[in-house]
Amino acid sequence: MTDDDAYAPEAVRDGWRLIRAQLRSQRRGLAVGVFAGICWTGAKVTVPKVVQVAIDDGMTAGDPDVVLRCALGIVALAAVSAFFTGLRRYSAFREARLTEAALRDRLFAHLCRLHFSFHDGQQTGQLMSRANNDLQQIQNAVVLVPLAVANLTTIAAVVVLLLMIDPVLTVLALGSLPLLNVLAQRFSRTLHPTMVAVQQESAELSAVVEETVAGIRVVKGFAAERTQARRLTVEADDLYEASMDGAKVRARYVPGLETLPNIGLILVLGYGGHQVMAGHLALGALVAFNAYVVLLVWPLRMLGWLVAMAQRAAASAQRVHEVLATDPEVVDPANPSALPPSGGSVDFEGVHFSYGRSRPVIDGLSLHIPAGQRLALVGATASGKSTIAKLLPRFYDVERGAVRLDGIDVRDIAVHDLRRAVGLVFEDTFLFSDSIAANIAFAEPDASMERIERAARLAGAHAFITELPHGYDTEIGERGFSLSGGQRQRIAIARAILADPRVLILDDATSAVDPTKEHEIRDALTEVMAGRTTIVIAHRPATIALAERVVLVDEGRIVADGTHQSLLVGSERYREVLASAQAREERRRHSDRTGGETVEIASESDESVVGR
Repeated sequence: MTDDDAYAPEAVRDGWRLIRAQLRSQRRGLAVGVFAGICWTGAKVTVPKVVQVAIDDGMTAGDPDVVLRCALGIVALAAVSAFFTGLRRYSAFREARLTEAALRDRLFAHLCRLHFSFHDGQQTGQLMSRANNDLQQIQNAVVLVPLAVANLTTIAAVVVLLLMIDPVLTVLALGSLPLLNVLAQRFSRTLHPTMVAVQQESAELSAVVEETVAGIRVVKGFAAERTQARRLTVEADDLYEASMDGAKVRARYVPGLETLPNIGLILVLGYGGHQVMAGHLALGALVAFNAYVVLLVWPLRMLGWLVAMAQRAAASAQRVHEVLATDPEVVDPANPSALPPSGGSVDFEGVHFSYGRSRPVIDGLSLHIPAGQRLALVGATASGKSTIAKLLPRFYDVERGAVRLDGIDVRDIAVHDLRRAVGLVFEDTFLFSDSIAANIAFAEPDASMERIERAARLAGAHAFITELPHGYDTEIGERGFSLSGGQRQRIAIARAILADPRVLILDDATSAVDPTKEHEIRDALTEVMAGRTTIVIAHRPATIALAERVVLVDEGRIVADGTHQSLLVGSERYREVLASAQAREERRRHSDRTGGETVEIASESDESVVGR
């Protein structure tokens, strides 16, 4: 959504609709708060009337009993007011927190349902801002609902009582209300765009902080702290400017909103005093009238604050609505087909896919993988290998053609069932801030310790886990950076093994494992792959050798298909790809040995690759 779209009337209405819909779902709880607010109002507006009686019928008439009864009545009204103040505040905060929790649960669940391409184009900081800052603003507005109703009730009740005392005085007291209403409307219209800008700039600032913290190793590795600090300064300055724009709007309108009600008080004192001295108005009535006008000043003063809070909440709700209104592109079919009890055959039939670009990433690919076969996908960088792996579990839907699992189009299978049947270990391993056992059992939190250990043994992870201070109960840091790259990948492989998928995809899953230690998990993987359809995306000959069949992918097409040895002999392109990959591996290892210095090393010859 562009900035202009954010200020469009329809976008503003979307924010208000979201708030109204949520408030309707909590109408019973809010009704309690509103009822308490009305009772509080009743007690407050009764006090000046009791004071009037005490003055006119007690003090002026010389009746101390009336004064005593009125004093006791004021004490009782104060107690009622205090009780309902507490009930109103409790109800308001309870419903506000329920609103925040309900919208956060709804937003989180929706984010989890949204397709990969949505997340590809979103900043994590922006989404975090919507889930935290924006929901906080909505929650703040909901707190004010009972108070706003109480204030409106107070205004209505006070106006009626003022008219009963003296209509002329009432006109003088409330003569500024039409101007106050016009001013409040202009304030609301002018403030909304600045509130949208504040929320957007706040999200941009959060995005920079989130990216810097998440990528702190890259930031420090390139000594880019000053670069990120400058980025933060730019976003902080933008947020400051947007906030100051809002402050200028408030400074322009709020003084008028607070001053106008006091004009009526001045007129009442002037005209009312003459009426009392002329004997046309009782002293108690004037005191009560002044008390009512004073009682009216605070709700009218709060009008500007309520408008500002409501506009900020609407701007935040508008940003939350943008996410909730995004429909998932990958959804369950209306009548999902059930997978057979066993199997694992995979078919790609004339598949086209492009990530929305003009140039296709997968261009008419067809591939049949029988159940239980171990297949290696090999290709140069950006040849489409990982994309092929992501199309099988429906991370993305194909544009043309079909992907089938056990003869069933993956679009006809429930997404949950499909992804439980396809286990995928990514090259970029992600672990959660939890124990090692919990990370391995991520797909099945109730898995027994025996199953967890078995999966770790098969992945070659059991040995190093038992050497850790707390074994499987060892807590690992965010993303698992307290472990080495190879250790993280072995835990990720164990996580996939525990899920026991019928198809296992290893997307360059041994890339972070030192070649000298690769044999530790290679033998284990051989056991895991036995009888299980396995797709290995790899560039190391030793890893490719785990597969009984090798497919060479180039520019989204299959250009060679056979065994590792047959392709080495018969495919020049295959040899080039392996030689290039081997050269990159040598450069990486040499860089590690030299402390990160960039050293160019010539690519190995085709013969050296064949020798491996």
